[in-house]
Amino acid sequence: MRLALENLVRHVPHQITVIDVDQDPDLLEQYDEWVPVLFARKANEVAPTGAGTELCHYHLDVDKVKALL
Repeated sequence: MRLALENLVRHVPHQITVIDVDQDPDLLEQYDEWVPVLFARKANEVAPTGAGTELCHYHLDVDKVKALL
């Protein structure tokens, strides 16, 4: 998913932060079977969880990412 995402947004200013779910017990409990999972937020958006909006899991949902761009 990460490679597909990087290819899709290569011409758009962005920041990708990778979080190892296995290293955080809370995240592991919540997303263990959903990895990889992609969240997105705009630079000026403050999300309650800090992660932003869940866009997809397992495979990149290109339409959702494009809609956000």
